[in-house]
Amino acid sequence: MLLEKFALNDRVAIVTGAGRGIGKGIALGFADVGAHVTVAARTVSEIENTAAEIQAMGRRALAIPTDVCVWEQVENMAQRTLDEFGRIDILVNNAGGAIPLSPLGNWSEEYWDGMIALNLKSQVLCCKAVVSVMMEQKKGCIINMSSLASRVAFRNVAPSYGATKAAIVNLTQSLAAELASHGIRVNAICPGKVLTSTTGRVWSTPELQAQGAKDTYLKRLGTPEDVALLAIFLASDAASWITGETYTITGGWGEIAML
Repeated sequence: MLLEKFALNDRVAIVTGAGRGIGKGIALGFADVGAHVTVAARTVSEIENTAAEIQAMGRRALAIPTDVCVWEQVENMAQRTLDEFGRIDILVNNAGGAIPLSPLGNWSEEYWDGMIALNLKSQVLCCKAVVSVMMEQKKGCIINMSSLASRVAFRNVAPSYGATKAAIVNLTQSLAAELASHGIRVNAICPGKVLTSTTGRVWSTPELQAQGAKDTYLKRLGTPEDVALLAIFLASDAASWITGETYTITGGWGEIAML
């Protein structure tokens, strides 16, 4: 009976950045445990492929091209999901990234504004678009994607990225406090080094992957499925007493002290 609490049977989820990588892994994972999924991203062919895979699993899927930095498109994503499925139970704010990483001395105002929009504004807009529906339902779950960079400094590489991802942690706590009385839970995930089609360009061989994983306790890179399993738990009734929390999933991170 306890295992039934991990199921997402006939719940409706929106997953942004679902065309590839972690977002696609979460979308497919949700479908595997019973959810219907709206998959959103800017690249039409990628989200259509994800939607087709979900439909092949016997679940319903809706592919909606969306720039999550533009309110009108985010609003359309939420409304079309509601029109198609009649409810919105889960939102995963996975879309985000870097453009590209740069040290402080090279920043322009436009660069900083772009990072804020891509990683923080986008999540605020998506939350705003679904929260009234979840409040009316008196139940909902929001999962915000942060990063290990929110908790660990990467010198000369990613202060802008890390700052925006750290802001997501506080946003998660603040929204959890605000929305708890409406039955809405809000949590965050901080992935470490995950092997995807994008990061695979860097870790392109088994030797490079081993090098990338050497500072993790488990000595391997993560997979989108690893993150998806955590997202399934947080979205399910098995996590019904969990809100305002941030979960780091890294395979263990840091040097082991030798005595």
